[in-house]
Amino acid sequence: MPEFRGTTICAVKRGGKTAIAGDGQVTMGESVVFKNNAVKVRRIYGGKVVLGFAGSVSDAFSLSERFEGMLNKFSGNLMRSAVELAELWRNDKARKLEAMMIVADKDLLLVISGGGEVIEPDGGVCAIGSGGNYALAAARALVQETNGSAEEIAYKALKIASEICVFTNDHITVETV
Repeated sequence: MPEFRGTTICAVKRGGKTAIAGDGQVTMGESVVFKNNAVKVRRIYGGKVVLGFAGSVSDAFSLSERFEGMLNKFSGNLMRSAVELAELWRNDKARKLEAMMIVADKDLLLVISGGGEVIEPDGGVCAIGSGGNYALAAARALVQETNGSAEEIAYKALKIASEICVFTNDHITVETV
């Protein structure tokens, strides 16, 4: 059975705000666009946390649901929730999920993998998914060379990635916290 995959997410932290942008393409296998307007960036925990996911669609949903459960358990503490989620994989030998997430609250930006890694990105810029490297390069350049807001830079980085990566489209959702 073909794999359904979500694609590109980019986050930028600048000027006291963090924006997470995601494209809308879901690809079936390597050659079929199954859906072009999926929303892979959403607010959770009463709107105080934003997350974006990429990877296998079912694994991405599972990872985000498990993270949301941890967030509720630890009263919205983003770092503690991420670390506790990572420990599930280390201690319980849970199945590694073929997905990644970027999560942010008003203070913190993290990348969480379905294998149990938690990373705070350098420079307040990160990206994941098939077009992640394109979006990351674009976002870093825009942060260095422009005065754009976090939201403007995240959007433009996704737009640039959509022009290069066949697994990324320009149906872009941006959430800011």
